[in-house]
Amino acid sequence: MFRRTFWFSTGVAAGVWATTKVNRKLRQLTPESLAATAANKALETGARLKDRAVGFALDVRDNMAQREAELGDALGLHADPELPAPRRYTAIENNRSKPKYVDDTTHSYNRNEDH
Repeated sequence: MFRRTFWFSTGVAAGVWATTKVNRKLRQLTPESLAATAANKALETGARLKDRAVGFALDVRDNMAQREAELGDALGLHADPELPAPRRYTAIENNRSKPKYVDDTTHSYNRNEDH
């Protein structure tokens, strides 16, 4: 009698365990669950790629600044150049001795003349 009870309870436990496993797997294979899993994996992958891309961009920026400094030193761009003295030119000549409109021009404004 004890043997039958043992095997009966073992069978019941195995059946409950198997049913639970099958139900979990079926819930994982529903379209909603598959879509949610795929979306979560896509978000994780996107976050990883973003972190890698940002890290790469920062590395490129640092190395670019370092190389630019090396080239500037090699070409002597960081040294203060000796600039010539600033030149000053008058923007408009202040010549008031001539009248503003002069009638003694030799140029004719007739467009019908042969040139």
